[in-house]
Amino acid sequence: MGSSKDDSPADSNNEALASNQGFFSEGERVLAYHGPLLYEAKVQKVENLDNQQRYYVHYLGWNKNWDEWVDMDRLMKLTEENVQKQQELEKNLSADKNPKSGRSAQTKPKSSNDTKVDKEDLRNYAAGRGKKRKGDYGVEEKDTGSTEKSMKIQFPSTLKKQLVDDREFVTQLGKLVRLPRNPNVDDILKKYLDYRSKKDSMVAESVGEILKGIRMYFDKTLPVMLLYKRERQQYHDAITENVSPSTVYGAEHLLRLFVKMPELLSYVNMEEETLTQLQQKLHDFLKFLQKNQSAFFLSTYDSSKGLEETDEEQND
Repeated sequence: MGSSKDDSPADSNNEALASNQGFFSEGERVLAYHGPLLYEAKVQKVENLDNQQRYYVHYLGWNKNWDEWVDMDRLMKLTEENVQKQQELEKNLSADKNPKSGRSAQTKPKSSNDTKVDKEDLRNYAAGRGKKRKGDYGVEEKDTGSTEKSMKIQFPSTLKKQLVDDREFVTQLGKLVRLPRNPNVDDILKKYLDYRSKKDSMVAESVGEILKGIRMYFDKTLPVMLLYKRERQQYHDAITENVSPSTVYGAEHLLRLFVKMPELLSYVNMEEETLTQLQQKLHDFLKFLQKNQSAFFLSTYDSSKGLEETDEEQND
């Protein structure tokens, strides 16, 4: 589920308290905060702990692996007014049109590089990102206020180099990925599903749910967490209304999502066993990217100046 640290869930939760009328009951359909966004969910269990109600919810349309216990301040009644609020939150998260608000939106709370992707190899990459803007994506980070259990993603060495090259192309050489990409993110996810289904048809459904989540994360977080400043204008030119980023961008930006994945999943209260299983599946996907690295990733990017000249020629 898409989530970002550009907004504090706590701020929105205060509004949720004002919107809730009484407690929630088993079987009731509600809206549940997950990060800064609201998702439709169903209350499956109710528990009274230390004189406080908490609820076990299932997010409708999502695999049961996402089910979790939440406090009442994470829930809202499923009313027309609250549904409108849900839509406004999604719209505001995706818009990111004002450069000043974009900078503010991407500023993260204190964080550390506790969750490591071999910092030895990526030291320059991480340092370069940190000097540019706090809100830009970097080496895997764990929010100090997140749960004790954290996910660690190990990147194959060739994909680590891919991340370093990616940063240098954009920030040092002033080059951009030419869009639209072929294959795009949707194509890659489908290829992986086909690949896994051929190896074991029994896992197709569970893998499909995870890929659905990856796609949702990508589309929601790309404009607010996965772009360098130089790439923002290109994004606004390429992504129009009703166009999903996953149909335009490719492996280069998808790989950046995996760097941010531990931070994004810190919002999810998963059982340790479930978290471990998900981690294994994400590692398998990265191995698939590595196996197809030459086919999925560009070996060089185009100069941003060249892209502008090409666009001007097409408009003439």
